[in-house]
Amino acid sequence: MIDTARPTTRRTPLDRPPAPEPLPVAAERRRAATRRRLRGVDLLTVLTWLSAAVAVTLWLATPGSHTVAGIGGWLEAGGIVAGLIGTDLVLVMLVLAARVPVIDRLIGQDVAIAHHRALGKPVLYLLLAHGALLTLGYGIGDGTGPIAETVALFGSQDMPLAYLSIGLFVVVVGTSIVAVRRRLPYEAWHVIHLLSYAAVLVAFPHMTTGSVLGAGSWQRAYWIALYVAAFGLVALYRFVLPVVVTFRHRIRVVGVEPIAPGVVSIHMAGRDLDALGAHGGQYGVWRFWSRQTWWHAHPVSFSAVPSRNGARITVRDLGAGSARLGRIRPGTAVSLEGPYGLFTKQARSAPKLALVASGIGITPIRALLEDADLRPGEATVLLRGSDSDQQYLWEETAELARRTGSRVYGMVGPRAGSAESWMTEDDLRRGVHLRSVFPDLLDSDLYVCGPQVWTDLVVAEARAAGVPEHRIHQERFAS
Repeated sequence: MIDTARPTTRRTPLDRPPAPEPLPVAAERRRAATRRRLRGVDLLTVLTWLSAAVAVTLWLATPGSHTVAGIGGWLEAGGIVAGLIGTDLVLVMLVLAARVPVIDRLIGQDVAIAHHRALGKPVLYLLLAHGALLTLGYGIGDGTGPIAETVALFGSQDMPLAYLSIGLFVVVVGTSIVAVRRRLPYEAWHVIHLLSYAAVLVAFPHMTTGSVLGAGSWQRAYWIALYVAAFGLVALYRFVLPVVVTFRHRIRVVGVEPIAPGVVSIHMAGRDLDALGAHGGQYGVWRFWSRQTWWHAHPVSFSAVPSRNGARITVRDLGAGSARLGRIRPGTAVSLEGPYGLFTKQARSAPKLALVASGIGITPIRALLEDADLRPGEATVLLRGSDSDQQYLWEETAELARRTGSRVYGMVGPRAGSAESWMTEDDLRRGVHLRSVFPDLLDSDLYVCGPQVWTDLVVAEARAAGVPEHRIHQERFAS
C-alpha cells in the first residue's frame, strides 16, 4: 500500500470546505433522509405493481370478462391478462428510462436503468404469451389450427400493427443482451433501442380497436392516461428539459488538458452553472457539437463540483467515441442532460465515509470528496491503479484529503492472478482486505467506482463483511 496523502503539486486551486455541522445534527439528518428515501423507494415499487393490478382489475370488472367457457375461453382470458400486464410494464420501462428527477433522487438513474433492462425479458415473454394464447384460444373457438388462425388474424384491421409491435420488441430485447450489445457500435445499438418507443406506439391502435378497451369505458380512459403520462415524461425530461438547460447555460469548451496517456480533462465555461444543482459524485450526459462528436452522447461524471461559471469532466479513451473527445476544440458548444445520480453525500446514512476508486472511476470520488462536509478522520480514500500511468487526479484528491483531514492510500499494480480479487498480488499475499484499509467499515457509507468486474468484487467483499445494502453505493453510467 502506498500512502499518497502528501502530494508535492496541485493541479487546480481548491476552496476551503465549509465547516461541518455538529455530529448529532448531522447523524439525525442523515437517518431521517435515509428513512424518507427508503419509504419513497417502497412507494415506487407499490405504484408499479398497483398500476398492473388496476389494469387487470378494470378488465375483470367489465361485463363479459366472467363468461369464460371451455379451454379456448381460458386461453383467451390468459392472453388478455398477459397482454395487460406486459403493456403496463412496458410503460413502466419507459418511465424508468425517462430520467425523472424524483426517481433519480430515490434510486439513482443508473439503478433505474438497471431495472429498466431487467424488465425487458419478462415483458417480451408476457407479450409473446399474449399473442400465442389468444391465437390458440381463437383457433379453438373457430375450429382452426394456430397457423390458419394467424393468417386469419392478419386480415383484421389492427393485427398487423400488433405483430409489428411484438417484432420490434424482439429486436430491441435481442440486441440488449450483453453478448450481442458488445458487438454492436454504440450508435447502432442506440438507434435500435429507440425502436422500443415505436413498438409501444404502434401497439396502441390494437388496444383501442379491440373489445377489451371499448369506447367510453374506464379501461380506455385508464390506458390513455398511462400512455399520456409515460410519453409525456419522456418528452419532458429526455427532450424538452435538456434543450432548456442547454440554451439557459450556454456551455462551451474552453480547454482540453492532457492528464495521462489517453486521458484528458475537458474544461467548460457557461452561465450560472451552479444553478444546475450538481452535487459531487453526479454525472451528466454530454453532447459536444463538433463534426466528429455531435451524434454521440457521453455519460461522464463531473470531476470537480461546478462553479458559477465553470465545469470540468475527465475522460479516458475507452473507444472511438471517447477518443474523439480529446480532439475537441475550444469554443465547441455543449449540450447537457442532467446532472444525474445518487452517488452523492445526500445518500449517506453512516458517521464515516469510505471511498474506493480504480482508474477513471476516481472522477466521481474526487468530486464527492470535494463536496462532502468532513471532519478530520471522518473519511478514508483508497485509490487503485494498474500502473503509475493510471494515477489520474491522485494529487488533487490527496490535496482535498489533506485539507479535510482525511486519509488517502494508493494501491498500484495489476490485479492478482492467483485468486479472484480486486487487489494486487502483493496486497493479497500480505492479507490486505477492506476491513484492514477501512477499520470503521461497518460504521461507514462505502462508495465504489471503477471497472464493473472490479467494482463487483469490492462490493461482494463489503457485503460479506456485513455492510448494509443501503450503505453501499456504486456508480454505473447509463445513457
